[in-house]
Amino acid sequence: MISALAALERLQEGNHRFIADIQEGGPTTGAARRRELVSGQEPFAIILGCSDSRVPAEIVFDQGLGDLFVIRVAGNVVAPSQVGSVEFAAEKFGTRLAVVLGHSMCGAILATLDELERPSQSRSPNLRSIVDRIRPSLEELLETDLRQNRETLVRQAVRANIRAAANHLRHGSRILEQLIQEDGLVVVGAEYSLETGVVDFFDGLPEIG
Repeated sequence: MISALAALERLQEGNHRFIADIQEGGPTTGAARRRELVSGQEPFAIILGCSDSRVPAEIVFDQGLGDLFVIRVAGNVVAPSQVGSVEFAAEKFGTRLAVVLGHSMCGAILATLDELERPSQSRSPNLRSIVDRIRPSLEELLETDLRQNRETLVRQAVRANIRAAANHLRHGSRILEQLIQEDGLVVVGAEYSLETGVVDFFDGLPEIG
């Protein structure tokens, strides 16, 4: 299995191809590739991303079958099932890069901000569980002058939520903590721009040296 840094570079190269509208030349989705994967998989990166239909990780990073272990949930929130999924991939397949992938203008972020500003009793308990996981990282922002500028507030809120999710993975699991300390697992946070297609890796990047 490749290192976290090599995996990150592979994702960045794939995103550059996506932006340039250039597809990888290899057979990544055909019948031959399907046959190769019947006996097992070795995904080189774990992506915990938002369920938003505009942000499919395999397409955004120009990857094919068997390349990415993808977990998607509204707001890219981290609950026990998501932690367990990351643990599974990191332990079972030796994958050494986990990416929390949020995106601009995230609907779950907007819903959480609306809830904080105008609490509603009509929201379903299932949707509220998502809002409640996002809420702590946004409450501090609403106590600053950012609350006067909605556009800037939303941008900062998206990134605050990504950082919180990445930190939860780094410090909310004994298994992941051990893999980080002893086996080279790296957890990074990234934001996808709906406007440009660019993925900006901005949190927890591994040191080059």
